[in-house]
This record gives sequence, C-alpha cells and structure tokens, in this order.
Amino acid sequence: MPNIYIETYGCQMNFADSEIVASLLQKEGYTVVDDIENTDYILINTCAIRDNAEQRIRKRLHELRALQQRHRQVRIGILGCMAERLQSQLMVEEENVSFVAGPDAYRQLPDLLARVRQSGTKAAATELSTTETYADIEPVRLGSNGISAYISIMRGCQNYCAYCVVPYTRGRERSRDPQTIVAEARSLFDQGYKEVTLLGQNVNSYRFQSPAEGLPPVDFPELMHRVASISPLLRVRFATSHPKDLSDRLLEVMAAHSNICKCIHLPVQSGSDRMLKLMNRHYDSAWYLDRIAAIRRYMPDCSITTDVIAGFCSETEEEHQMTLDMFRKVRYDYAYMFKFSMRPDTYAAKHLQDDIPDAEKTRRLEEIIALQGQIALENNRKEVGKTFEVLVEGESHRSKEQLFGRNSQNKVIVFDRQDARPGQYIQVKVTDCTAATLKGEIVR
Repeated sequence: MPNIYIETYGCQMNFADSEIVASLLQKEGYTVVDDIENTDYILINTCAIRDNAEQRIRKRLHELRALQQRHRQVRIGILGCMAERLQSQLMVEEENVSFVAGPDAYRQLPDLLARVRQSGTKAAATELSTTETYADIEPVRLGSNGISAYISIMRGCQNYCAYCVVPYTRGRERSRDPQTIVAEARSLFDQGYKEVTLLGQNVNSYRFQSPAEGLPPVDFPELMHRVASISPLLRVRFATSHPKDLSDRLLEVMAAHSNICKCIHLPVQSGSDRMLKLMNRHYDSAWYLDRIAAIRRYMPDCSITTDVIAGFCSETEEEHQMTLDMFRKVRYDYAYMFKFSMRPDTYAAKHLQDDIPDAEKTRRLEEIIALQGQIALENNRKEVGKTFEVLVEGESHRSKEQLFGRNSQNKVIVFDRQDARPGQYIQVKVTDCTAATLKGEIVR
C-alpha cells in the first residue's frame, strides 16, 4: 500500500483532525511517513481563518512542484477548512492538487485516494455533516511527545461572528458522547500521557443528550469533572471558551480539581461595545469584565489569555483606545493579536466595508503588541521567587543541558535538567523571566 505524508497548518483542531486522518488511512493499510521524499501522497491540512493562512498554502503548493518533478508518482491533497471553502476552485487553479476533502469528509479519504490512483482523475468530498464527530476513531498521535495529547469533544460552530468563516467551513455544533471522551482520556493516561487538552470551537456550549430515556444532558462542567476524576495525575486543559457561555459552575469545577489547569483562553476581540455588537459577539465589555472578575474570584492564580482583532470594519481611534484600556484592566498573560482580514462569505464580507487602511491596522496592531509585551513582562516578574509544579515536556531549544515544562497556568519554565526527565512532575522555583518565558531551578 502507498505511503502518506501529512502537513498540518492552523489551530489545535486541525492537528487533532490530522491524527484522525492518519488513523483512518492506517486502518486501510496506508503507512504514515516522516520523509516527504519517500511518499506517494502529500496531505496538507489547512486553515482558512485569515487570508495569509491561505496564501501560505498556495506558496507551499508552488514549492512542492519541484518535488513532484523529481517523484512524478506523488499526488497532493488539500484537507480541512481551505478545502471546504474553496472546493473545486482549488483543483482548477492549482494544477498539482489531485483531491480535496473537507473536515467532515475524512471517512471518504480511502476512496478518494484509490480513485485518484486508479483513474488519474481529480476527486473531491466536501459535504458538511450535522452528525459526524469521529467519536469511534482512535487518533494516531502524530509527532507525539508521549506526554500531552488533544481530544476533540465537539465539532463545528454556530455563533456566526461577523468576521469568521468557521461556521461555513466546519458546519454546526455537535458534541461527542461523553463516554467516548472519558474513555479516550483514560486510555491516554493508561499509555503514560500526563496531560490532555479538550478541544472545541466553543467548549462552553458542549452539551450531549443521551438517546436513553431518563438520562440528563451532560454539559461542559460535568464533562470536565468526569475527565478530571480519572486521576489526580492527569492534567486537564481546554480551549476555547466563548465569553457569553463561561459559567460560574465551570469555574467552581475548575477550582475544585487541582489537576484542572488554572488557565482560561477568553477571546475579547475588542474593547468597544459597538465593535462587539458589529462583530456579533453576543456580549458587551461589562459582561466580559464580569466574567474576568468571576475567574479571579474563584481562582486568583488563574492565568487569562485572549484573542484580539485590530482594525475591524469602521473601528475608530477611540474604539482602538478602548481595546488598549481593556488590556490594561485585564492584564492578560498572553494574547493572539491580529489585524482584521476580510473573509469571503462572512457577514462582514456581505454587509460591511473593510474601510481601515492597512497601514492604520498595522499601527494599531503594533500598539496592542507593545502594550501586551509590557504587561506580560510585568506579570512574569511577579512570578519570580514563587515555586510551581511543572510537568516536564522536553529539552530546551537553546541548550541540551536545560529542560522546559509548563505550570498549571500554561507558562513555560526553563531550568537546568539535573536528573529530571520528560513526563515527570517537579517543583521549580522561578529565578528570572522574560516577557515570554520563566526561568527557574529545581527545588528538592
């Protein structure tokens, strides 16, 4: 049977999807290889959240033409959100693309690959589903460190934020049976994994109703409780939360379990109420700050991270300043910061004008980045002198004599290795820091 090589771009959900793809194809006899020069199929799992993400894939396809000239049997397939959004357009415009498959069509991949190999014609499968969760598929942990793993608990999104293509590329929300999620987490722990991250476009809206009569629905706080109860030695993380759905009950569950990591990613997107309404975010700044206050109340040591968009349609300078003020009030530990990129088929593309000049978007973004860098450094300086439990993950990129790991707050700590090993829990005292990293020493 042929070999396959998988490249993944974009979010954690895409990496989890690639592990599902690998599992499906391995069951059909395909071999997943790490050497792109020794493969029959190159599968590129793509992101469509911003235009530069798609342009990166276009550039990568151009680069792969040289490889196809050397190995003429190699065929390329595009998977994921970009495949769903562009579909047949991709196969027309990119001559070296042989097949495309959307996020809900991965079960059809064995058939697609066989058709391409046997007939030499191009093939596509991009139908969205209202039921597909891949709950029965045991993922192949690609490039795994054997310590941390992702578990997809739900698929799709129906928030329809004005700027976002996800509802159009991944379909509507549907949640996995909690028994399959707990079983996957328990299996990972039995294999030696020490940390799982539960994934969804909006994990707070997870809700599974069993078809059996008399059973109550399982929501996200209950699911978190069940996974965390597997073992106190299994760390549990999750991403991503939507501010409109972040409940006090989830915060209570997090506070009650020491192995649920004290870190919440809570995208704000803007500090302006008008912008939030235009973005169709379903909350205002007062609601958002109330949720921040609730997090601090239940877990004073919880780190908070966010997403933000600079230069959304019609954003004024005053509204940009409101976003900066939000950063000063919340004091995020980390932020994913982007300038607005108009995406086709979204509400913004159909009804709003992308009227902020690119140079102005860049200026506003740079101001946000500078402020966040200052806040992150100040936050990290407050950690100097504290001791944290750290899950060791591997060698530092700068020195083989040092290891790195993360604490419950998801902050990276680098320290001299001594006799520590990846997969261990150790105590590390912070001695220094940068805006991005804590530095420490092992405490005996």
